Amino acid sequence: MGEEAVINSVGNAGHSWPLGATIVDCGINFSVFSRSATGVELLLFDREDDARPARIMRLDPAANRTYHYWHVRVPDIRSGQLYGYRVAGPYDPANGMRFDPAKVLLDPYGRGLIVPKNYSRDAARQAGDKAATAMKSVVVDVHTYDWEGDTPLQRPSSRTIVYEMHVRGFTRHPSSGVAEKRRGTFAGVIEKIPYLQQLGITAVELMPVFQFDPQDAPPGRINYWGYAPVSFFAPHQAYSSRQDALGPLDEFRDMVKALHRAGIEVILDVVFNHTAEGNHDGPTLSFRGLDNPTYYILEQDRARYANYSGTGNTLNANHPIVRRMILDSLRYWVKEMHVDGFRFDLAAILERDESGQLMPNPPVLWDIESDPELAAIKLIAEAWDAAGLYEVGSFIGDSWKEWNGRFRDDVRSFFRGEEASVGLFADRFAW
Repeated sequence: MGEEAVINSVGNAGHSWPLGATIVDCGINFSVFSRSATGVELLLFDREDDARPARIMRLDPAANRTYHYWHVRVPDIRSGQLYGYRVAGPYDPANGMRFDPAKVLLDPYGRGLIVPKNYSRDAARQAGDKAATAMKSVVVDVHTYDWEGDTPLQRPSSRTIVYEMHVRGFTRHPSSGVAEKRRGTFAGVIEKIPYLQQLGITAVELMPVFQFDPQDAPPGRINYWGYAPVSFFAPHQAYSSRQDALGPLDEFRDMVKALHRAGIEVILDVVFNHTAEGNHDGPTLSFRGLDNPTYYILEQDRARYANYSGTGNTLNANHPIVRRMILDSLRYWVKEMHVDGFRFDLAAILERDESGQLMPNPPVLWDIESDPELAAIKLIAEAWDAAGLYEVGSFIGDSWKEWNGRFRDDVRSFFRGEEASVGLFADRFAW
């Protein structure tokens, strides 16, 4: 799994829980799930564009594996440490297995993430070691931030006016009046709070702010909207005016705290229906190389991905491991990042089982609705998917609100004065 010097992990077995990288006495505990791996290496990097890790911990299956969790405690490292995994196992696409022991993989539970300036999505598609151009996870101590008494606002939905916003687009242009170094960032949003107050809105709904792959786009273009997640825990690095390893985390929290002080809630547009790894020709960034058939819905031809998202793959959201990750992500953004709610992109996909069939009582949706830590937050469903499942008006549960896309489009057309819009506008209010 590599020619570098390897450090024996025996004697530092660590624990299977919590998942991710956790600060413990005298070091960091790392834990990651992989059911079918035959070997796992933890890689520690000094710099984001290093072609070789500074240290490698080769995990002993006897000492460093509990059930399907691979874990190790590494002494004498701290918050800000860059890391990744290499995972060995069968490469057998016909049976859904796509292990590649040469690839640096992101931690699915990584709280921070750093993108080298020479990051290459194409390199992650190619065979061989591409560590220098790979994204890396960052160890984060989430408990050092001073919230100064901040708590989510818990405003009733009936008194909520939502302003949908793209963090970068909102302040990127000079006409925003934001200082140049803070344009297009979480810090730039803080500068525009007086404007938001003048609008009379009570909540901002931020288009995706989880770290995404900007290169997940047609040749010559970039992914602007952010619907291409590579992490469900780390804020998007490029949306921070601070480009150090821990900057995006603290700057996001500065923004939330400032918005709350202004009486404005923060709702996140979350994408739990697919990832940036794409279809069978896509790059190996994380989930594909850790446990492909666990994280994704596969076709009967196990070499192909079900594509209910329209983007090449579909997250296997009702698998117990993936359900837990989704719940842990939501709890994290509420508890540690103080957000007030979530709008779920293509939420109808979360009603599908591992064969793509509609479930009458999808576990992941009931888990979200019934979780006591999420009881006071706003849950908004985009109640359809890209394969024709349309659940507006019949989405499951008691707490979910729904995006009504047809109402939105017809009302917007009416106020624009578009032809034949009057009848449709009337219909939306008559139903």
